[in-house]
Amino acid sequence: MTINIAIVPVAGLGTSVLPLTKSQPKEMLAVGRKPVVQYVVEELASNGIERILFITAQGKSSIAAHFDIDENLIQYLRETGRETNLSELAFERQDIEYFYTRQRRQLGLGHAVLCAEPLIGKEPAVVALGDSIIGRHASSSIVSRMIDTFETEKADAVIALEPVAPRDVDQYGIVAVNDPSLDCLQITGAIEKPTTSEAPSNLSIAARYVFSPAIYDALENTTTDRNGNLQLTDAISNLIDQGANVLGVKLSPDVKRYDIGNFDSYFKTFLEFTLTDPEFGIEMQSYVRDYLGQQAEQK
Repeated sequence: MTINIAIVPVAGLGTSVLPLTKSQPKEMLAVGRKPVVQYVVEELASNGIERILFITAQGKSSIAAHFDIDENLIQYLRETGRETNLSELAFERQDIEYFYTRQRRQLGLGHAVLCAEPLIGKEPAVVALGDSIIGRHASSSIVSRMIDTFETEKADAVIALEPVAPRDVDQYGIVAVNDPSLDCLQITGAIEKPTTSEAPSNLSIAARYVFSPAIYDALENTTTDRNGNLQLTDAISNLIDQGANVLGVKLSPDVKRYDIGNFDSYFKTFLEFTLTDPEFGIEMQSYVRDYLGQQAEQK
């Protein structure tokens, strides 16, 4: 694979999960043992990504601090006989270079991606949303599959797709495709959060993209929405209208997207990751069964 850089937007305010995000980034919320963004980085690393550019904003400094090597903490653990805890910091030493730039104004996901252009230049790149985990405990090869498709099919963009219930299409970017039965899908249209009647399919954009530099021109020529935000889905639609080769790759049936976008999805994700934890999962499953049994008896 020749693409080894990823843009990770982490600049959103996280208003859907207030007050948790009042003083900490949504991407740093704990899911099981780790913050959300650590799962994203570990997924990217396992798919051959060696450089990550975070698009940050005010109040997001803890993300950079999390991925710094903390020599003082390492020394403290060693001096106090807590060497067993050092394995929990192994992520600090992943073979990844980290870069950071700021989205100075909150003008949408598309604008956040556009902020990467001066640093990325004419290089194709992965875009991975920092508040979405792909695969339980980030065990997914979707990014590798997308990069392979991008290169072999000479695509201008490749987008990860996941079917959603028709009643949920208004929560996602939705695409139109020529033949939904194929593994590699030709995307013919894209619309952001359509109504059920507007949706061209139930295939949602699943928080992972591979773009050629053509995305930046498309973003610069995309009209903002009624809230003044520049939507990435609208820029993808513009790419398609310009005749670009935009393809879709479905998540494998056994791979799920965990979107930490609201309390419902956050609670479900935390519960699932906790119940499947390799050390505490079985104990937690027993606890939940006992708790639910006690609640049932009290009714």
